[in-house]
Amino acid sequence: MREAMFYERLDGGKVRCRLCPQECVIPQGKRGFCYARVNRDGGLYSEIYGKAMAANLDPVEKKPLYHFRPGELIYSVGTRGCNQRCDFCQNWHMLQPDARVFEISGQRLVKEALESSSFGIAYTYNEPFIWYEFVLECSELAHQRGLSNVLVTNGFYNPQPFERLAPHIDAMNVDVKSMDDGFYRKICKSRLEPVLATCRRARELDIHLEITNLLIPGLNDAPEQVEKLVDFVASLGDTVPLHFSAYFPAYKMKVEPTPPSALLRAKEIAERRLSYVYLGNVRLAEGSHTRCPQCGNLLVRRDGYRASVVGIKERSCGRCGRPVDMVLE
Repeated sequence: MREAMFYERLDGGKVRCRLCPQECVIPQGKRGFCYARVNRDGGLYSEIYGKAMAANLDPVEKKPLYHFRPGELIYSVGTRGCNQRCDFCQNWHMLQPDARVFEISGQRLVKEALESSSFGIAYTYNEPFIWYEFVLECSELAHQRGLSNVLVTNGFYNPQPFERLAPHIDAMNVDVKSMDDGFYRKICKSRLEPVLATCRRARELDIHLEITNLLIPGLNDAPEQVEKLVDFVASLGDTVPLHFSAYFPAYKMKVEPTPPSALLRAKEIAERRLSYVYLGNVRLAEGSHTRCPQCGNLLVRRDGYRASVVGIKERSCGRCGRPVDMVLE
């Protein structure tokens, strides 16, 4: 275990964790909401420091990041635990405190990323922010070796820890699950505004940002709800990519899967204001290709997670010369 950052000691041997907006008050011998930070003798410790649950070389499109090193592979790693509790979680087995993990050091992780010819490290699968101390250490080491760092995250952060980590983060995909705080409180056991604040701050700090929204029939897919999300993304910039992802029943939620018509309707709404809108977890014509917003030229062709850069020349559209809104090699 490693002593945690961002906490305060309270009377009676309790501690208050300040890492995320849950701000758990934790008695001695107990874990916080994330199941990963524990009170030992009046101090807060990370039980998952140096412990991973999965490590793979993935297409960066799988994160999903479509405008950050398209067509390349990134070494992806995750552990157990989360600071939300979504009823539709597809990785719910990774939340449990007894989930199986293996030991890994920051040096070893960076070495494996380099040996795999990855351009960076993605902290993903579970919520990487609760792995904070390890992610901070690894991201610093990765930058020293010329690797990029990516967070695939729910964005449910407190500002001070994010400010400390942000200089080492190059790209983020933030899952904005709904623009309704009631949805967050009931379905995810968290809150909306800290997530939106994370997105705003990432843009201010010039971190490459893409946003994903899982469309769940009857819960967050109404046109007015989609419009609110699009308004928010547009406020960050009309070139911020927005990914609408199809929901399938998982964990505690048994709602019917998202029909293609709902995804296509959301895409149509979003494209009125945004330059780049994608559909995930399905294969629909034009759902994943990237086209130049000025002339319509095909820039990146995608088939599932396979991507081919076909219409970019010298970081610009090969037809009209408009600079592409992408981070390339």
